[in-house]
Formats: sequence, structure tokens, C-alpha cells
Amino acid sequence: MILDYEDIYIHQGDHLVLKNVNFQVAEGEMIYLTGSVGSGKTSLMKTIYGELPCIGKKAEVMGISLLKIKPKETPALRRKLGIVFQDFKLMPDRTVHHNLDFILRATGWDNKEKREKRIQEVMDQVKLVDKLKKYPYELSGGEQQRVSIARAILNKPKLILADEPTGNLDPENGELILALLDEIRRQNHTALIISTHNLTWPQYFPGTIYRFEEGLMKKENE
Repeated sequence: MILDYEDIYIHQGDHLVLKNVNFQVAEGEMIYLTGSVGSGKTSLMKTIYGELPCIGKKAEVMGISLLKIKPKETPALRRKLGIVFQDFKLMPDRTVHHNLDFILRATGWDNKEKREKRIQEVMDQVKLVDKLKKYPYELSGGEQQRVSIARAILNKPKLILADEPTGNLDPENGELILALLDEIRRQNHTALIISTHNLTWPQYFPGTIYRFEEGLMKKENE
């Protein structure tokens, strides 16, 4: 399993957000997290990349125990994940190339030729090779999100977390982003967890659906 949670509880301060979370994700699996704002979808994702603690019986991501992880070990965990945010989180004062190169250098890619090759590879995957010298503000919202996907897959993660990746996009660009994520999932056999309010996506890109309500995470059709 890429991810394995058993009887997990998640708090925000003194507030219990989710209880009795049992959640397993296999390699290459497509997962949707659905529910209203504040129902716990983002809180769950934050536990996966170590921003929010959790307690319970078992919480492992790629063999790393989230119940025992120390703060200094969190960066190493995040290097194993790909994370796509609703608001892109690109550095606005740096070119697309610099945004990507910064991540590679920060994660130990010391060889410049290898960095350049990897940047070309991921930008080819998202079909934006001609935008490397552009700044984020020179790109459309859809293009910025494709760059953020390129950034997320730089280190060939086995798990991608996408928190409302189409939330700031029009329906047409949203569908293009979902299609791109699904293609990357299938090509690389990468597990993909998507938080979304759009309940039409599973009709086009099938996957397992979990609903969040009243502090519980429930697998649909169970």
C-alpha cells in the first residue's frame, strides 16, 4: 500500500475534525475526496504531508509512520510526494524554469544537465515547453496549474495530492487539468488523491469516492 490509515483521529487545535479514519490507497489508484467546505478533506491531506498531526492506530505513507515522524524528517517525506494546490503556489518573481529548477536543486539534484533534462521532460508532459522563460503572471490560470503539475512530478512521486486543483479554473480548463492528472497517473502508475466539489469528474475519470460528513470519512457505496 502507498498509504494506510487505521482508526485515525485528526484535530485542528482542540476541535476534532475527523474520527475513525480508515483509508488505504494502492499504487496507481484514483481517489476522490468530496464534501462541504470544512468537512475535513484538506485536513486529511495535511496529515499526509506532515503539516497536521494525527493520532490513532496506524498512519503510514510509503512506509513512513506519520505517528512517529519528527519535524526534521518532514521535508524528506514531502520530497516523496507531489502536491498540487488550488492557488498554484508558484513563485511570481521567477520564471517557470526557475520555479522548477529551484525545486530540483532543493531536493538534491546537483547535476545541471540532469536538471535541465528533467525540466524538459515534465514540461513536455504538460505540453508547455515553450513557456519556460515566462513568468507565472504571463500565463493563464490553466497554464499556471499545468506548471504546478509539472513541479509536482519532478521527483517522480508515487503519490500525488491535488487539493481542489480545478477550483480556480473554468470548466473547460478544469477538464483539461483532470485529464492531464489522470494521464500522468496511468502512465507513471502514480496514486492520485483529488479533493473536489465537482461531482461530475468521477463520471469522466473513474475512481474511488470518499464522502466527508459529520466528522466521518465514508467510502461511497459501502
